[in-house]
Amino acid sequence: MDFSFEALIFFAVVFILAAFIHGSIGFGFPMVATPLLALSTDIQTAIVLTLIPTLLVNLISIIIEGNILVAVRRHFSLALLAMLGSALGTQILLTVNSDIFKGLLGVVIIIYLLAEKIKLKLSWIREQAKFSKFTFGLLAGITGGLTNVMAPVLIIYSLESKYSKSETVQASNLCFLLGKIIQILLFIINGKFSQNEFLTSSAMFIVTSIALYGGIAVRNKIKGKVYKKILRLLLFILAIILLIQVSI
Repeated sequence: MDFSFEALIFFAVVFILAAFIHGSIGFGFPMVATPLLALSTDIQTAIVLTLIPTLLVNLISIIIEGNILVAVRRHFSLALLAMLGSALGTQILLTVNSDIFKGLLGVVIIIYLLAEKIKLKLSWIREQAKFSKFTFGLLAGITGGLTNVMAPVLIIYSLESKYSKSETVQASNLCFLLGKIIQILLFIINGKFSQNEFLTSSAMFIVTSIALYGGIAVRNKIKGKVYKKILRLLLFILAIILLIQVSI
């Protein structure tokens, strides 16, 4: 697919915004970029364009948090499940390409955010650690493959598992990283990653890097309690966007 100069400028602005937000909270790059890119292109192309910058963003985010080997040992099984789910979700996307999955995801997020008011208990996530890891890892991958939005499922899992800010960031980015690797392979195998899209995605690499570091500088000043409030607000905004997109 060929892109106009105006479209490339729009893409650059979207990537700058998404990278800054990702840097400031530790994840969210494809979550922000995908729906915005989809305003000027189809969802499948939007996902393809985010693939290479997302790899960069995830890798840098993991490295900056430090203790990389410890993080990999602790979260690698979750990331493998996310990769498996991403492969499944991507294959469904290539076949079905339906936006109904966005609506379902939005409903799930709203239910979670209302959990305290409707007395929905999620203590089983901690009590049944192995089962919850399998469930949320696979579900995160599937939703990531279908919608390019893996973060909400991982945020829910991280909050209920009482992860620290650093653990949340590293677990999420490791899942994203492996999920994007398998997604790239599947798009290439299925002939859905053209040379022009590859070059465009690679070119956004530079602006993404600069904006990411700006966001990281902001994140270092955010306290734990404020961070959790931001996560919940982000989930709410995302749910509304997903539901609106489906209804349009």
